[in-house]
Amino acid sequence: MTRRRAAVSASGAGVLAGFGAYGLWGLFPLYFHALEPTGAWEILANRIGWTALLCAVVLAVRRDWSWLGRLVTQRRLLIGVAVAAALIAVNWVVYVAAVTSGHTSDAALGYFLNPLVTVALGVVVLRERLRPLQWLAVLIGVVAGLYLSVAAGTFPLTALTLACSFGLYGLVKNKVGAHLPALHSLSLETFLLLPAAAVILVLVATVGPGLDFGRHGPVHTALLVGSGVATAIPLLLFATAARRIPLVTVGLIQFITPIIQLICAVTVLGEHLPVQRWVGFGIVWAALAVLSADALLSARRRGVAGRTRRAPHPPPPTR
Repeated sequence: MTRRRAAVSASGAGVLAGFGAYGLWGLFPLYFHALEPTGAWEILANRIGWTALLCAVVLAVRRDWSWLGRLVTQRRLLIGVAVAAALIAVNWVVYVAAVTSGHTSDAALGYFLNPLVTVALGVVVLRERLRPLQWLAVLIGVVAGLYLSVAAGTFPLTALTLACSFGLYGLVKNKVGAHLPALHSLSLETFLLLPAAAVILVLVATVGPGLDFGRHGPVHTALLVGSGVATAIPLLLFATAARRIPLVTVGLIQFITPIIQLICAVTVLGEHLPVQRWVGFGIVWAALAVLSADALLSARRRGVAGRTRRAPHPPPPTR
């Protein structure tokens, strides 16, 4: 019974961590909107720099540096982390640019599309076989993309860039994650991005409009510094959730992020969504409902199969 209670407690903590991670990601539009008038590139550089500093401090406190030395001989792993770092940097700058330019709904659409892109990547890259409901969800997603392009008269580039960059990031992390814990992976990604962040700051200061850091009051400066903590905390909460609860549960919880983003866009940031956009969102939600139903049915079948395998053999019939 004690072991069962421990498992239930761990599962409960995992669910809370999952809601915490995806809830914080959902509130990111409000955070980055508060950083105006700072541009997306300077925000990206600050986010990289302060996250790297936070990771370095945590590693120093834990005296956890030995793993870095071992990575020198693991060239493929380093390349994988570098690719993941580049993909998440693209995702970050496009997301911040969308939020600070009044297109938070495009960002929300991107994260609604992300599960469908992930499934599609599984077919194209990993040669996975889809179940019928998964095929239906992908096809509905394609219809949504075509409708939004035709109805809006523009290709949904921001949404697809966010969905594809995060989907590819997840694919690379799936390969790298088995070799590096969450803190080590985040640390290495931000360490590798530090030179790019330095170049961005130099360009913004010399060629661009100039750096905003320290020019808009202490609250604005504190928010720029705090972007490192804001980046790291939900990632670590997500890692906790992924270890303690089933992937299906994580997948269902993730939908709260774009829902909160959409609510923030409409109610707080004052974005206006035309009827065509709402119809497009409705089609995407239909695809996600089909995908969620498939995930739940698949998990139930696996659970039944597992209980069947564990069940004792019935006694022989009496004569």
